[in-house]
Amino acid sequence: MGFIGSGYIGSTIARLAIMAGHQVVLSNSRGPETLADTAAELGPRASAATSGEAAAAGDIVVVTVPVNAFPNLPAAPLAGKTVIDTCNYGPERDGHIPELDSKSLTSSELLLRYIPDATVVKAFNNIFFKHLLSLARPAGAPDRSYLPIAGDSAPAKAAVTEFIESIGYGVVDAGPLADGWRQATGTPVWGTPYGPFSNEKGQPVGEDAIRAVLATATR
Repeated sequence: MGFIGSGYIGSTIARLAIMAGHQVVLSNSRGPETLADTAAELGPRASAATSGEAAAAGDIVVVTVPVNAFPNLPAAPLAGKTVIDTCNYGPERDGHIPELDSKSLTSSELLLRYIPDATVVKAFNNIFFKHLLSLARPAGAPDRSYLPIAGDSAPAKAAVTEFIESIGYGVVDAGPLADGWRQATGTPVWGTPYGPFSNEKGQPVGEDAIRAVLATATR
């Protein structure tokens, strides 16, 4: 697993991945030396690298950066890769992006413009990082939670589903990338089903509940 961006969500996914037996290569915009402590704390399955090296190393690459950083992504080493997009658009942080403000594109479709030879699957953008860590459950657990994913490629969705299942979650297919808005910031499936941020343990959410709230989203 390669990681471009190692903030709260990225480092949490990396931690769960390592617990599930995956190797992870971390990167950020400041250089691998700034991730040395994080990699050491995560253990021997983790290493730090440049973003290009992390992109090249991963069978699946997690992109978890501000939307305004999309132009800086290493497009060449991401060619042919399955990319998990965890990113949420926030004009107060990213500045105003006309295509996203007008809703003519989703943020994942915008990402694909910058990495056109990759295959993008939207996932992990609707859950608080503390809930993501605490709600992971083994396969077959009665209180296993579900996460929505959106994407246009069935094989890429299958690969991402397999990964998500390996780290403790079930998956709800929320449709193509163009429907990724259904799990964007402020929608019914964003944050709320898993409990308030003040409850760091969160609350488990089953498949039917996630499908129901996805269906109530309006644009």
